[in-house]
Amino acid sequence: MSLQSGLDAFQQGRYQEAVEILEQFSRNCVDQNSSDYLSAQMWLMKAYQGTGEIEKAAILCQKLMVSENPQARKWAEKARQSFTQQSNPMQKAGRAATTGVKLAMGSVGGNLALASGVTMTLMFGMVLVLGLSLVLILGSENPLQGLFFAIAITLIFNIAAFFLSPWFMDLTQGWLYQRRWVELAEIASLSPETAKIIRQICEDKNLKTPRLGIIDDQNPTAFTYGSLPNSARLVVSQGLFTYLDDDEIATVYAHELGHVVHWDFAVMTVASTLVQICYLIYITAYRLGRGGNSKIKDAMQMAASLAYVFYIVGTYLLLYLSRTREYFADHFAAETTGNPNGLSRALVKIAYGILEEGERSPEPSRLVEGTRALGIYDHKAASSTGTAYRVASDPQKIGRVFLWDMFNPWGWWMELNSTHPLTGKRVRALSTYAEQLGLPIEFDMGRVMGEGKTLNKGKLYGNFFLDILLYGAETIGFFVGLAIGFILLSNSANPGLIFGAPLIGLGLGILVKAFVMFPNYNQAPATDVLTLMSDPYASPLRGQPAKLAGLLIGRGDAGYKFGSDLKIQDRNGMLYLRYASRFGPIGNFLFGMKRVQSLIGEQVGAVGWFRRGIAPWMDLIQLQSEHGTIVNSYHRFWSLVMGGGAVILGVFLIVFLNS
Repeated sequence: MSLQSGLDAFQQGRYQEAVEILEQFSRNCVDQNSSDYLSAQMWLMKAYQGTGEIEKAAILCQKLMVSENPQARKWAEKARQSFTQQSNPMQKAGRAATTGVKLAMGSVGGNLALASGVTMTLMFGMVLVLGLSLVLILGSENPLQGLFFAIAITLIFNIAAFFLSPWFMDLTQGWLYQRRWVELAEIASLSPETAKIIRQICEDKNLKTPRLGIIDDQNPTAFTYGSLPNSARLVVSQGLFTYLDDDEIATVYAHELGHVVHWDFAVMTVASTLVQICYLIYITAYRLGRGGNSKIKDAMQMAASLAYVFYIVGTYLLLYLSRTREYFADHFAAETTGNPNGLSRALVKIAYGILEEGERSPEPSRLVEGTRALGIYDHKAASSTGTAYRVASDPQKIGRVFLWDMFNPWGWWMELNSTHPLTGKRVRALSTYAEQLGLPIEFDMGRVMGEGKTLNKGKLYGNFFLDILLYGAETIGFFVGLAIGFILLSNSANPGLIFGAPLIGLGLGILVKAFVMFPNYNQAPATDVLTLMSDPYASPLRGQPAKLAGLLIGRGDAGYKFGSDLKIQDRNGMLYLRYASRFGPIGNFLFGMKRVQSLIGEQVGAVGWFRRGIAPWMDLIQLQSEHGTIVNSYHRFWSLVMGGGAVILGVFLIVFLNS
């Protein structure tokens, strides 16, 4: 589609058609500094106004205002006046007249000091026990001296990591994301309230102003790192200033300064190092256990097993601590700004910004992927919240996508593996702070909680524990088969039982899981992305057959130009499509290399199984383009092949080794 056809559609008043043409032209334009691209963006902004999408027009105008082209900047400044007085699709709730009011957290987030203390104590204890066991196992003639060296090495390693990791982060941020350091005056020019909040917090807490950085990336994010509070770094992306209003940006900076005040980055730096030490000890003991006399070998293998258990436990403790510190940083921002509603809006609009940028880029952002654990928001959870914000004229409608976060047991289960609390839970906590300040609530979480009480509890929880078992059916089947093999071996001389029975158990587990994950899709209903994401009963295990119609806008693999997964965009939102070739990983690679690029930009119909975890996605069954191209995907096929193959191989081993 040409730029001229988009301009013609606009001038004839066909605004929706103009939006579609200009969006596609902009997406296909290689040089984003060209006059054609900038012209398309300018007219796209006016087309958004014509369709009533004022928020999109405002965001696009903000981008043009920071363009390298002076003519585009001047045009955007003038154009901005034409819609600043128009109504915002999300009317803002109020904020407190004063700041610094103490807010009770209740049961939200637990206890930060307790979480930090327990995590650090257990992690130090794990490393100490492992270090001591290694010293004793190696047969030191002086165990006390060996213990001293073990403790000394542990402390030296942690201290070095504590002080050197920020400098290493500085180098990687500059290299990977072209981060630039800025003065507070530049922040003030972009967001006056933010500069005021930074000065206020640093003065009240007797802190040195953090080193401030900006990454020229339109994906909105913010993160803090460092070793000591007075040497902290606070880095945001340019997208934060594009998608958020002044007061919302200030709450994000206050949230990050909360991490500084609470020493969160320091605690996380040390805790992360301790987890890595556990893993290093596991690797060391495992390798040493391969040789030597049988006594040392057995002891080393035992130490390796213990180290691995500590590593797994430590990882989950670290995730728990990370989620807890996010709640407390949110609380700090609400107190210091008196604007919990502003932070609620910021979280939702950050999700929206990540979704919007994901649709404009043919590949996911390396920035949000690489800073997932550090950032204020887990980008994996952005799809549902961002989609709801895009289409909602009333902020109360957004709350429905939080039903899954608040009530679905899979949400709790998946959150265990996440560095951030689920968005719905964070917004719920911020709503309670707004209530304490006597403010209207930005998102009616009371209504969401009330609707949650009317959900079918049997449907939510009835099969959950069975589903948890089915989720790990292949692992359970393997070990059950192994146990049965040992039991039968005591009454038989067939060694094939030890090898065959676990394979049979593994195969049966895969087959049982496959029949649950991939139900009949012949009657898959036509739906849209928002409807799927608003389903409080959605599951990562039980696939929901669905048909979608939309535009393929790019790949789903960050930074991988041969990725085979895709992104589909309909009128309401964006969803990842996971592809599986009939030829396995090689087929996926060839599909990503040869066919994906030709499909991007095409209108398609997609049939698949929708699933919801921290991030929603669809396992693709079939894709059909507007030009008749058909792509088949084989998720269920491969599960059946692998499950059936394991059973057949297991039976063969039992029969063959017995003969």
